[in-house]
This record gives sequence, C-alpha cells and structure tokens, in this order.
Amino acid sequence: MQLIDVADASAEVGATSARLAKIALIAGLLRDAGIEDDPKVVAVVVSWLSGELPQRQIGVGWAALRSLPSPAGEPSLTVLQVDAAFSEIGQVAGKGSQARRADLVNGLFAAATESEQTFLRRLLGGELRQGALAGVMADAVAKAADVAAPVVRRAAMLGGDLPAVAAAALTDGEAALEQFTLRVGRPVGPMLAQTASGVGEALEHLGGTAVFEAKLDGARVQIHRAGDAVSIYTRSLDDVTERLPEVVEAALALPVTDLIADAEAIALRPDARPHRFQVTASRFGRSADVATARAAQPLSVFVFDVLHLDGEDLLDRPTSERVAALDAIVPKTHRVDRLITDDADAAQRFLDATLDAGHEGVMAKSLTAPYEAGRRGAGWLKVKPVHTLDLVVLGVEWGSGRRTGKLSNIHLGARDPATGGFVMLGKTFKGMTDAMLAWQTTRFMELADGPTDGWVVKLRPEQVVEIAFDGVQGSSRYPGGMALRFARVLRYRDDKSPVEADTVDTVRAIYEHSA
Repeated sequence: MQLIDVADASAEVGATSARLAKIALIAGLLRDAGIEDDPKVVAVVVSWLSGELPQRQIGVGWAALRSLPSPAGEPSLTVLQVDAAFSEIGQVAGKGSQARRADLVNGLFAAATESEQTFLRRLLGGELRQGALAGVMADAVAKAADVAAPVVRRAAMLGGDLPAVAAAALTDGEAALEQFTLRVGRPVGPMLAQTASGVGEALEHLGGTAVFEAKLDGARVQIHRAGDAVSIYTRSLDDVTERLPEVVEAALALPVTDLIADAEAIALRPDARPHRFQVTASRFGRSADVATARAAQPLSVFVFDVLHLDGEDLLDRPTSERVAALDAIVPKTHRVDRLITDDADAAQRFLDATLDAGHEGVMAKSLTAPYEAGRRGAGWLKVKPVHTLDLVVLGVEWGSGRRTGKLSNIHLGARDPATGGFVMLGKTFKGMTDAMLAWQTTRFMELADGPTDGWVVKLRPEQVVEIAFDGVQGSSRYPGGMALRFARVLRYRDDKSPVEADTVDTVRAIYEHSA
C-alpha cells in the first residue's frame, strides 16, 4: 500500500464529521490494505490512523519538523518503507545521533509529496486530529473484516493492541480473534473514566452508592506476575519493568502466584505528600543507572484493582468482588484510600481530605461495574477541581482535517508585570465549537501580526480567553518553565482587556502550591 493512500484517506476522514462516514472511509482503506495479505501493513495503517507509531517514540518532535525539504512531485513511498524509516530513525543513538536523525528525517520527507509531508508532520508531531478514535477504529476494523463489532472490541480489550487485532481479523477472519484472551504477561488496555462535576453528581449517576478512591497524581502501571516473573507496563502498554524495581518487589511480596493488577506508582515526600508529577515521570525515562535513580527518588506503589488472580479472570466481575479480592491479598499500606458511601456529605469530606493531602481528586466507581479494559466506561467517574485563568492569545495554528481552513490551535500567554509582555504557557485546540472556530478565524485574521500563510500565525496580544486546566507542570519547552495541563477553552472574554489577564505570578503560585 502506498503512503499517499493513507494520507488521502486521513485527510478525508478528518474532513468528515459523521461517525458512520468515518467508519466507512477507514474500512475501505483497511480492506485495500488487507488485500496485500501482509498483516504488518494493516497493523501499521491502524496505528497511524489512530495517531500513533508502532515504534511508540522515535525521538522526532515538532522542533525537528520546523524546516523540511521541498516535497516530491510524485508519490513513491510505501507504508512499509515509511515504517522501516521510522524504525531506523528511532534506533539512532550515540555521538552524532542528532545530525544523523535529522538527515534521515530530511531524506524521508524529501521523498514525500506535499500531502504526504502534511500527514507525516502531523503524525510525528502528535497533531493528527481526524476523529479516528479507538471506538471508531474498532468499528471500522469490524466493518472491513465483516466481523461483529463487539467481537473486535473484546479482542482489542483483552489483547491491548487494536492494530494486532485488525491484522488478525483482516487476514484470517473472526476465528483468528479467539487468540486474544486475558493472559498474564500480555498487557491489556486500561479502563478509563468519564468526568463528574462533583461527588453529588457522581452518586446520582452511579445509582446512589459508590466506591470513592483517592486519585493520585502518579503514573498508572499494570502489574503482571506469573510465579517469580514480573512485568510492569505503562498506561500506553510500554514495558518498564527494568526501570521500576520497587514495583517488582511489591508484586513479589504479595501472597499470590499469578496476578494482573492496576496500580499507581508515585514519588512521595517524607511527609507522604506527592512530589510534582514530573518527579514521578522522571523514573520512567531511560536511565543508565536505575539504582542511582531509585536511591535519589524511590517510588511508592498503590494497587486499586485486580483483573486476574491465580488462574481466575476477574475483569467481568463487579467492582465489589474485585475490591474484596484486592483487600485479601494487598496490605493496606499498598492500597489507595477508599470510602464506600451513599452520603454526599461524607463523599465531599473524603474529597476534601484527599485534596488537602496534595492529591488530584477522587475516582467514583459503581459497585456493580465490570472492568472495561481499553474503554472509558460509564462505571468510573473522576472528580477533581478545575482551575481557570484569563489568558491572552499570542498565536494560532491553521487546523487540519475537518478544521482545514480554520485557525484552530491557540498559543496561550500570561501577563508578565515585570516586562510588560506575555509568557507562553502552552497551546490548546480543545473545547472549541464550530461556531467558535468560525469566529476566531475571522477575529485572529484581524489580529495577525505578520504573514498568515505559514503554519503558525503570530497575533497582536489583544484577545483574552478563559481557559480551564487541571494543573501546572514544569516544562523546559516554554520560557516561563511551566505549562498548563489539559488546557481547554471555556469562552472568549471580550469584556476584558489584555492588562486584565492573569499574571505569570498567579500561574507560578498555582505551580508552587502543588509542590
């Protein structure tokens, strides 16, 4: 299959708002990929259209994509050629690696047409926004393979790898999906949560009684143990066993033989308050000396769910039974704080105490819900405070997919009283309605402070926007050393001038408070 086929399909999917139309377009592409009778082609295409690389990370981000060679006149690249190029780029290491990686990237892009370059740039930059979410992709795979959608979803849930499921379904049919069962040592997609505005709403949504658990601002890990063999996986299913000896030791200390458990690894201060998330995250990076990293900053482990225990699968059991199984094998010191209640006041006190301890908020879980691996199930709700700031739009990027022709991703800045200027804190395209996109495209063209035909349009700092966000984290990417976490647009504030925007000192105070 040619890269141009994937690039064109991606653009068409992104320009289509209807879910069924997206599914049909992707299914058509996957059928074409399946005709080649090479499972790898199907798997790579599914990964790409999901906005991911099979290689996960290859060391190429937006900074490496700012200056690219002129595009090729005619398409020549195949899917497997590009996948091989990504693998080669990702394997570059050692002295001179940066220059070598840049040469490989330039060589790849020089062979790509303009539309292929656009696709590759957005794929590598994490900006491939086309609405091909997991649910859409699973349904498209089912349609392409002529397999019932629930069968595909179940296989992807247990296999933890939709590209592999797609490859099996497209090449060998429904019977091939029987191999995707829950297995110790093979990670599964973690269950995700929806959002509730407060504990009262959570109780109402979950039927009047719920399990409330402390939501720690650590790193989610999936623990697999088979006898004395332990494997640890991240939320994105990367194997990090060698980097987390504390988690391995905690798993081996449990009175079990076989286990799959959901847990949180987190760096705590001596007073048991959490360090900033980056401190925990630093332990997940590649390190030549794990022992030194551990000595400098050990991790604590807290288990909050059990999917498999000594030969018995539990993920289809209700939460109440999984909680009982967890309590029977995990000591209290390694369990998240928990409250089961139907009393909104008690739940609020639990939330307040959790926040006072420095954590993110709480998870509210239905007592009867199964573990919906790989899905954002209705039986789990996250409740945490939302911060807001009035910031100034410093720049904006042209959109892609269904946002082509619209100014979309905005650059956010806080006022700096010391200089009279603004300090950038990140970007966001989230929370924007179609009406908002149309309005801001017109508005920002009026505020353009320079050329408007590039990828980024610089603006005069005049438009104030109200932004909701979950927290502030340290960042070397921005001059203020901070970035907003999960920023999204609430509304534009035409009633406020830039001099009324929040200051960088306010943002820093939020950052320091979370320390």
